[in-house]
Amino acid sequence: MELPVTLKDIKEASVRLAPYVKRTPVLRAEKLDSALGCSVYFKPECLQLTGSFKIRGATNKILTMTDEERAKGIIASSSGNHAQGVAFAAGMLGCKATIVLPADAPKVKVDGTRALGAEVVLFGHGSIERYKKLYELVDEKGYSVVHSFNDPMLIAGQGTVGYELMQDLKDVDTVIVPLGGGGLMAGVAAAIKETNPNVRVIGAEPAAIARYSESRKAGKPVVLELKDTVADGLMIVNTGTNTYPIIEKYVDEIAAVEDGAIIKALNEIVFKGKLLVEASAAIGVGAVLSGKIKVRPDEKVCFVLSGGNIDPSTLSKYIQ
Repeated sequence: MELPVTLKDIKEASVRLAPYVKRTPVLRAEKLDSALGCSVYFKPECLQLTGSFKIRGATNKILTMTDEERAKGIIASSSGNHAQGVAFAAGMLGCKATIVLPADAPKVKVDGTRALGAEVVLFGHGSIERYKKLYELVDEKGYSVVHSFNDPMLIAGQGTVGYELMQDLKDVDTVIVPLGGGGLMAGVAAAIKETNPNVRVIGAEPAAIARYSESRKAGKPVVLELKDTVADGLMIVNTGTNTYPIIEKYVDEIAAVEDGAIIKALNEIVFKGKLLVEASAAIGVGAVLSGKIKVRPDEKVCFVLSGGNIDPSTLSKYIQ
C-alpha cells in the first residue's frame, strides 16, 4: 500500500519551510532522568514561533496551494494551536484567514489567533461540530480549507519535527509523541522510521478519547464520543483517513494516559525541565510516569513537547 506521505515529502517540506519556521533544538533534561527512569531529551515545539508545532504543517500546506486557492481566503477549524499556526502562516503569505474555534477555547489561544490578524468564529465544542460550521462557511464564502490533521501536505510539514530530531539526535532509542488528530504523530513516525526503522516510536493520547487505541483494536478508523480532558489540544474524536495507515505502519505502541498523570507530568516539565508547556504537550512524560510506557535506564528517550500555549489561570490550577 502506498502511503499518503513519505520521507521524500517531509524532506521537501523541510526545504520549503526553512525561511518561515524555527528549527527547534533537542534539549537534554537530566533533572528528569531519575523520575522517568531513562535519559530524557526534549524536542520543544513550545519554543516555536507560535508556541506550537502547528505552524509547520499550516505553512507547508498554504505554500503548496495555488495562487487562486490562496486568493479565496483560508479557513481552518482548531482547538487553538492550529488556529494560530494557520493565522501566522496566512499573514506571512498575504492571505485572509478565518478560524472556527470551540466556544470554550482557552482565552490565550483565542486572543493569540486574533492578534495574528485572523477572523475568529466561536462555535460548538467538539471537532465534528466545528467542521460542520466550517463547511457551511466554505459553501457560503468559497474559502480554501487547511485541515487540522488529515491533509498530506500538512502531515509532511509536521513531519519536519521528526526529520530535525533524527539529524540532531542520531542515536535516539525511543521517540514519544502527543497523539490527537494524528498529523504530528504520522509525520514524525514516517520521518523517523524511514530514516532508522530501529527507533521505537510511541504515541500518547488521552484515555478519555483514545481514538487511535480503539482504531487499532478495530482494525479501521473509528469515531468516539467527545469527553473532556485536560489535554484540550488532543480533543479529537475521529481518526484521520490519511494519518491512520501511516500510524498503523510505523507507530510501535499507543498509550492511553489519564488526566492525573498528565498534570503530574506538566509539573515535572515546568519545574525540573524549566519549560512552559500546555497539558497536551506533557502527555508523553505522563505516559512514562504512570507506567503506560516502559523505559530502561540506559535508553535515550526524546519527548516531543508539542506546544506551550496555556492560560495562566489554567497553569496555576494545575501547579501542585
